[in-house]
Amino acid sequence: MTAETGTAARLVVQAPDIATPALKALAKLAGAERIDAMSRSADQAFALTPASDTAAVAAYCAQAAIDCALVPPGQRLDRVRLVAMDMDSTLISIECVDEIADMMGIKQEVAAITASAMRGEIDFGQSLTRRVALLRGLDVAALQRVYDERLKLSPGAERLLAGMRAVGAQSLLVSGGFTFFTERLKARLGIDHTCANTLEIAAGRLTGRLIGPMVDAEAKAACFGRLRAKLATQGGLAVAIGDGANDLPMLKTADISVAYHAKPVVRAGATYAIDYCGLDAILNLFE
Repeated sequence: MTAETGTAARLVVQAPDIATPALKALAKLAGAERIDAMSRSADQAFALTPASDTAAVAAYCAQAAIDCALVPPGQRLDRVRLVAMDMDSTLISIECVDEIADMMGIKQEVAAITASAMRGEIDFGQSLTRRVALLRGLDVAALQRVYDERLKLSPGAERLLAGMRAVGAQSLLVSGGFTFFTERLKARLGIDHTCANTLEIAAGRLTGRLIGPMVDAEAKAACFGRLRAKLATQGGLAVAIGDGANDLPMLKTADISVAYHAKPVVRAGATYAIDYCGLDAILNLFE
């Protein structure tokens, strides 16, 4: 961006594919004079400047399956000091507890509880206790099978982490899921901090209980808040990314929050929403 355009808000539009007529239509709706390609993500991304984010822009993007965000001047990537993200259905594409349950032939029952909690219909702590109890007796080897055979990173995850690391930001993986997975992902991806629940194991099998305090929505927000207070000082920014209702307290604590392929209640409570692109699209939400 030039100094002149850098003083104006930018409308960032992103999708796996954006046709030229769509770009021109959006520029007209937003009152933009320039269209600049962006290269931080794998999907197509463009900055429309100067711009205003109108209801017409939002409606067009929703119909065309395009992610859009109004980025204010001064929201620079090099100001980010902390990026925190949920694990299940955010950093990774699966819900680990559902896949563990599948090893026992009870995935449908557990997944229904998971979905209800993610929509905010039932208390997360209660739902987690119920789901973990159903896993009692499962051989711990099943957890490794889930990690090896079913766990997949969400598109753009490694590019997002690399981009944040390049500007000196630290990363936090905070999850209502399990340390069995967060610690392996920490080592694999070079994540700086983790916070998750620990499954109790006895004689090589799950007991159906957790060890220590439960990491629920409030605990996730508290962990994020402690690191934010330590790292995001003197104009630094703390970014939080999540998809479910139990991420909302953390998202509300962030300077910039992103609902990633999220439930409607989460989208409504976040600064931005990424519905069609990968995690690396978040890099384009900054100058």
